[in-house]
Amino acid sequence: MESNNPAIDAPLSVPDERRQRANIWRLAIAQALAGANSVVVYATGAIVGNQLAPTPILATLPLTIFVVGMALCILPMGAIAGRYGRRATFLTGAGAGVLAGLLAMYATMLGGVAGFWIFCVSTFFGGAYAAVVLSFRFAAADAVAPARKAQALSMVMAGGVAAGVVGPQLVTWTMDLLPQPIFIATFLAQAVVAALSAVILFGVQLPKPTLEQKRGGRPLGVILRQPRFIAAATCGAISYTLMNFLMTAAPLAMHMHGHSQASSNLGLQWHVIAMFGPSFFTGKLIARFSAERIMILGLLLIGISAAVGLGGMDVAHFWWSLILLGLGWNFGFLGASALVLQCHTEAEKTRVQSVNDFIVFGLMALGSFASGGILNVYGWNTVLWVSFPPLALTVIALVVLQVRRAQEKSSAQPSEV
Repeated sequence: MESNNPAIDAPLSVPDERRQRANIWRLAIAQALAGANSVVVYATGAIVGNQLAPTPILATLPLTIFVVGMALCILPMGAIAGRYGRRATFLTGAGAGVLAGLLAMYATMLGGVAGFWIFCVSTFFGGAYAAVVLSFRFAAADAVAPARKAQALSMVMAGGVAAGVVGPQLVTWTMDLLPQPIFIATFLAQAVVAALSAVILFGVQLPKPTLEQKRGGRPLGVILRQPRFIAAATCGAISYTLMNFLMTAAPLAMHMHGHSQASSNLGLQWHVIAMFGPSFFTGKLIARFSAERIMILGLLLIGISAAVGLGGMDVAHFWWSLILLGLGWNFGFLGASALVLQCHTEAEKTRVQSVNDFIVFGLMALGSFASGGILNVYGWNTVLWVSFPPLALTVIALVVLQVRRAQEKSSAQPSEV
């Protein structure tokens, strides 16, 4: 991954090789453990909500609050990182994860309407924890040489493979471990895993913010108007939004077309593996072919995923659609994240990265809310067709950016006499 900005390319300090590897491994393990937090919320939120809500209409409100909590807490957590360092943010987020589990356990024990609203508060804290986890990938890039930033970012995201296994198994092993009400042990385990993540994150050693970093560098508006940042934020937002948009609707669509819950679960399992598995080599692909090309590949794979879904309603169509969707998300989102690293200096990184994630996950929240309604009213095929316009516009924008950059490089080269 190359940049034309010397201020970006020159690291303030690069720790020794052993510390770099330790940081990446700790962040990858924490990524895997933190994934359990989101899985627990998604696996239990609607069930517990339905049991405790004063009206069935509010049954999915806890899940909505989780997504809103994630979007709302991204910028405040970024501000904490900019002032006190990333580790302070990590520990704050892990503390929110512990609180989420304990409040959820208390809410289910209390029951009734009061328990429902306490459970909603717990999912908000769960969203705050998820917002912090988003910064792990950028933190991994902080302490490595510029040429290795994309690979460090990618390796931390690879921890999501383990999260796809740890999270569901955590719910399965604990949901009936203690007497009724259900999920008491699950929520306690959620808190314990978050505490374990805090212990691991405490050992992460990253450079503390300098006075220059705290002052923030260039005005934010100047940074956000860069064509490169616009491309990165747009691709990241579209990749994540469409992935969540289709993934949220797919299990219900399978149920509506007569497929078993086991088939749906298996499809989602392979989807998660496809999302994070390529991370072991995505960073190398970005370094070799450029972030923009990998982003375009990711978006094309998401388009192919939707086309496969339109091909039929058999189990195989859903499974292959979900697998291709996961692969497309990996290339699109990681490529976009790597491109964000080229848009800021050291002094600007926490603000720019936080704004990028706020854009990505704010749009994702809107897509998540729209998915179920479109499916129920218009059907699965309409959900798939809706994916194509934003994909096409984003691919065109990236191709234009590639052509413009090639022209700039060509014009910058001295002409032969």
